Amino acid sequence: MPRIMGVDIPKEKKIVAALPYLYGIGPARAREVLKQTSIDGNRRAKDLSDEEISKLTAVIQSNYVIEGDLRREVGQNIKMLMDIGAYRGVRHRKGLPVRGQRTKTNARTRKGRKPIVAAMQKPAAAAPAKPAAKTK
Repeated sequence: MPRIMGVDIPKEKKIVAALPYLYGIGPARAREVLKQTSIDGNRRAKDLSDEEISKLTAVIQSNYVIEGDLRREVGQNIKMLMDIGAYRGVRHRKGLPVRGQRTKTNARTRKGRKPIVAAMQKPAAAAPAKPAAKTK
């Protein structure tokens, strides 16, 4: 299984589909990297030579921020928004949708499961009063 930047990419997939397994590389950027290294995107990842893998790694390292560095940068940006008290930071802090989505319905991915509200038990229906027994 080829390793690029510390990530095992699937060997049976075409390299153009395997590169997006790296955080920070999507389909468009994968095609761009393959064009820069002049590697055919239809080749399987297992068919790449060590030289081609090192070329891919060199191009990715020199031109793009990916994996751990990118995750750290995104995390710092979110933390900065929370620290300065920006609206988006407050939404992150509360665990609500950040980009203007509605929250009255939906938004369950961000908000989590609905809280279970305890069912109010109805008071026992008052039984009709029995008429007093007649005595002679």
